Amino acid sequence: MTTQKTKISVPLLDLKAQYQNIKSEIMSAVESIFESQYFILGKEGVALEEALAPYCDTKFAIGCASGSDALLIALMAIDIKPGDEVITTPFTFFATGGSVSRLGAKPVFVDIDPDTFNIDPKLIEEKITSRTRAIIPVHLFGQCAEMNEILEIANRHNLVVIEDAAQAIGSEYYGKRAGSMGLIGCLSFFPSKNLGAAGDAGMMLTSDPDLAEKLRVLRVHGGKPKYYYRMLGVNSRLDELQATVLKVKFNHLESWTKARQENASRYDKLFADYKLIEQVKLPKVLSYCRHIFHQYTICVSDRDQLMKHLKDNDIGTEVYYPLSLHQQDCFAYLGQLAGSLPKSEQAANQVLSLPIYPELTLEQQDYVVSTIAKFYAQK
Repeated sequence: MTTQKTKISVPLLDLKAQYQNIKSEIMSAVESIFESQYFILGKEGVALEEALAPYCDTKFAIGCASGSDALLIALMAIDIKPGDEVITTPFTFFATGGSVSRLGAKPVFVDIDPDTFNIDPKLIEEKITSRTRAIIPVHLFGQCAEMNEILEIANRHNLVVIEDAAQAIGSEYYGKRAGSMGLIGCLSFFPSKNLGAAGDAGMMLTSDPDLAEKLRVLRVHGGKPKYYYRMLGVNSRLDELQATVLKVKFNHLESWTKARQENASRYDKLFADYKLIEQVKLPKVLSYCRHIFHQYTICVSDRDQLMKHLKDNDIGTEVYYPLSLHQQDCFAYLGQLAGSLPKSEQAANQVLSLPIYPELTLEQQDYVVSTIAKFYAQK
């Protein structure tokens, strides 16, 4: 532990620090796109797909415009229709449940494991009905859901599994990569992700050749050949500028992941050194998982007060997520009232994500934890 003499600043995420380290690579790659004047569905997108498929242990990767679109197109590819039901978690970004509703289907929310924040597989089977078509587990914060149990349930009931791996590129479950275990895996390259674009971008993963072709067609309005449409798709293409930025960043992804994991271990030690284990519940890393720490998320009973204290000391934090999906106004029609999914609701009231980006320094981490220690000392 170090003694802080002056207050320092710790942003939640510092993309400028990342950019400065790879600026020349990025600008050279972007300039080549402008020189070519080829911006949509070109060789850069193909090269990125060919790099990411083996990295994610799948045969195919299909780029699209966002992680949200990846989920939507995946559901379209398995012909989800109005009246169908899709089981998923309420403790996730809106797109997980929203993509189901956009197709007229019904999201069926199942409570979470409070230690991992992922869907609790023990609660899934009781929610299955004759209308259930699919399960969407979310690998939240960079750690995989319990896929063995989920896949066993899905196989027994003839359900499709679509992995929401938006926060989990490179994470593993018993040695299997996120996005490779279900029929389709969905990635997001939103700028704040571990592998982030310079805007919105996404990717769909599968090892089924026929399904891969269907996903490719769906992302271009459903047309093949050009101007001939045998299915109704959407306009969701990964443009060349985003693809070339992602190609450059992909070369650094493993080193960034290692830095995030080291930062997480350092946090664990600092919280122990400052004797905060009783006040702060730390992230649980399952022994059979590779956690890539998209977020380092703690739980505290006095979250809002602590968050304000950290903000007052120039430390960035964020709440992912402050209101479970089943309590959102747009899902009120589902009739899942407050108290119906207690673990998710409790997490929404207690979670707080701390800075974990690769360029974080030891001094900054010590400042974060020492500031938290001061908060509890004052109490």
